[in-house]
Amino acid sequence: MTDETANLTGRSGATARAPGLPGTAPAAALATLVLAAAGWTVLAWRMTGMNMGVATRLGSLAFFAAVWVAMMAAMMLPGAAPAVARAARTGGARAVPLFAGSYLAVWALAGAVVFAIDRPHGPAVAGAVTIAAGLYEFTPLKRHFRRRCHESDRSGFGFGLCCLGATAGLMAMQVALGVMSIGWMALVAILVTAQKILPPRAVLDVTIALVIVVFGIAIIADPSSVPGLIPHM
Repeated sequence: MTDETANLTGRSGATARAPGLPGTAPAAALATLVLAAAGWTVLAWRMTGMNMGVATRLGSLAFFAAVWVAMMAAMMLPGAAPAVARAARTGGARAVPLFAGSYLAVWALAGAVVFAIDRPHGPAVAGAVTIAAGLYEFTPLKRHFRRRCHESDRSGFGFGLCCLGATAGLMAMQVALGVMSIGWMALVAILVTAQKILPPRAVLDVTIALVIVVFGIAIIADPSSVPGLIPHM
């Protein structure tokens, strides 16, 4: 075997062993976004008329589990699309379901905690949780988890834990304002996705955190001014 033939064979073998075929990563990212869109469709169907603001009851475990899975797919998969693409690029198409599934498993566990502790509450509680969510945005712990969300070479479960730590305040705020509210859900989803994809910007991040804190104070001071917070009887 000549050196040229050996080189060609080596290159061919390396190509054959390459985990991700061309186009696998974009296809995986697109599939992730399609699943997120499906989640929003399911939510629009299942949650119509369910939002009662701070007086929302979660219903049965089966109903809440179905809604929560759709909610996490809708809210958390768009921001995870770059990480899913990295998993496809390094591990091939077979790595994608395991990565995405273990990532969503973290949020399923978070849903179990929400179901166990969330109860109908008053505007004061919603305002206090919102203020705490805004203050959490300033903490080194938040910055640490957000930085880890931008790093690669992580399992879906590990990536999910870091993203849970980075978005814990925002998710707690959404639950406190009304877990069945499509409006609050969409707003939090935009913030969560932006923080996962975009690098930190001190001016923007501090402004958003301050707005959240002021919003929490407004909830306590004048809850009737917040649309959807208190149901009309």
